[in-house]
Amino acid sequence: MHDLKKKKLFLLDMDGTIYLDDMLFDGTVDFLNYVKSIGGRYMFLTNNSSKSVDKYIEKLGSLGIDTEAEDFLTSTNATVLYLQNKEYKKIYALGTASFVSQLREGGLPVVTEREEGIDCLLMGFDTELSFKKLEDACILLGEGVDYIATNPDLVCPTWYGFVPDCGSVSEMLYNATKRRPKFIGKPQPEMALLAMEKTGFTKEETAIFGDRLYTDIACGKNAGVTSVFVLSGEGTMEDVEKSQTKPDLIYKNIREIYETIVK
Repeated sequence: MHDLKKKKLFLLDMDGTIYLDDMLFDGTVDFLNYVKSIGGRYMFLTNNSSKSVDKYIEKLGSLGIDTEAEDFLTSTNATVLYLQNKEYKKIYALGTASFVSQLREGGLPVVTEREEGIDCLLMGFDTELSFKKLEDACILLGEGVDYIATNPDLVCPTWYGFVPDCGSVSEMLYNATKRRPKFIGKPQPEMALLAMEKTGFTKEETAIFGDRLYTDIACGKNAGVTSVFVLSGEGTMEDVEKSQTKPDLIYKNIREIYETIVK
């Protein structure tokens, strides 16, 4: 079941898996060309909710990879789909301007200032975080509004190390309010299941790749597809040894994955 040569749908995390900041990892282009050559499909799945799909298209384009909107699924996409089935009157969005714009494009009743009638606090990875937003969140959580977050990632990798991601901010708010959110993105299986639904490939034909055990690999486990752990980002072999979530396959980086498949 875990033979990558038999896979057709490749679900790829981005940060720490195919690039780091503005550095495309060696082997990424070769790997993507291989997928095309076998008549397969790759999709980029990311928990990073700070950027829109348009921004990711622009980002990968700057790295020499041409993509279309259909090549991406983000935690924001999954969150919009989840919230469209709810009946919230006002959603306070704690996130970037891009995040807020995506939510509004999805038809959600989003506000960015604390006001009467808010019944849900929605938090994403916020690179524009301010103390006022944190204070608003604490007040709203104290009032008992529903609490949802796009992803549980503790850190986001950069060229110089890591920065706090949505999961770390949720921990900070927990220390202040004793409330935790319902997380939507990976490790929940919905993003992987939606990718298979969109492309028509089966679980047996699908593999997910990522550098985080508690999101990428756990998503693969929850969705019932092959999970491939790379050591080019956040996760380490020590993490594997300590974690109850075990990947099906482990590689140093995407170059090693490519060379293994084409042997």
